[in-house]
Amino acid sequence: MSGRLVGDLHLYVGEEAVAVGVCASLRKDDYIVSTHRGHGHCIAKGADVNRMMAELFGKSTGLCKGKGGSMHLADVSIGMLGASGIVGGGLPLAVGAGLSAKYRGTDQISVCFFGDGASNQGTFHESINLASVWDLPVIFVCENNQYGEATPLSKVMRIKNIADRASSYGIPGFVIDGMDVIAVNESAKQAVNRARQGKGPTLMECKTYRFEGHCVTDPWERYRSREEVEEWKKKCPIAHFRKILVSRGAFSENELEEIEQEAKRQIEEAVKFAEESPDPDPKSALYDVFVSPPCQRMER
Repeated sequence: MSGRLVGDLHLYVGEEAVAVGVCASLRKDDYIVSTHRGHGHCIAKGADVNRMMAELFGKSTGLCKGKGGSMHLADVSIGMLGASGIVGGGLPLAVGAGLSAKYRGTDQISVCFFGDGASNQGTFHESINLASVWDLPVIFVCENNQYGEATPLSKVMRIKNIADRASSYGIPGFVIDGMDVIAVNESAKQAVNRARQGKGPTLMECKTYRFEGHCVTDPWERYRSREEVEEWKKKCPIAHFRKILVSRGAFSENELEEIEQEAKRQIEEAVKFAEESPDPDPKSALYDVFVSPPCQRMER
């Protein structure tokens, strides 16, 4: 709101278990397609946080050279094919990536993250139907955070679970606790193995919740109560996983605190890197639109 970042901003706080649980089951050469709330997906797939932050600041050192901003992050080098500001816009792209993998005879898979609001778009049904008919290696991951912007899911859908729609296309559908990273990861591994074996797509519905407003211009959140938000915060996926790690003796509290401080340090360095990076050169405005810059095309 102070104007340091360019454009809008949609936070992923509260939904981290979904991105981490799914991406931890993927290889670097697997594909993901994200949403307008894509920061978590990018980090979980392995994007460089310095270049991510620079993109949020609209700087030339950003993942998309400052042209994408918060809602259009992409890094093809790690299989991150892009976030989309269009609700449901990523679904057909993920199917295309899955078709490419099958056509080329690789065992790569494609994962599409989308929200509950996108499940009522035509692209949802068309994409899952085509992936099912052609047995494409695509995993459809619905991050059901209970609200399509400000509209409760119960107001726009008669059935209780989005995953129930999987049966209409003859594919498996799972309902998962999206606040539990282990549960998400176990289901993702099943879907990944199925896709790699050429058995086609899977629909995963992760029940989750965003702790912040829809975006930075949604500070009042009049469509939901503070009591509801606080109840969901008690299920924080990071705090939950932290307790599991300590109880199983995998890490001590001190070790986890060191990891958390290191993560904060990396983000602080990313902000510094972004703020010190140069703005894009106005001459580059039409670069990356065509295969070669317009000036070179005209010269030819």
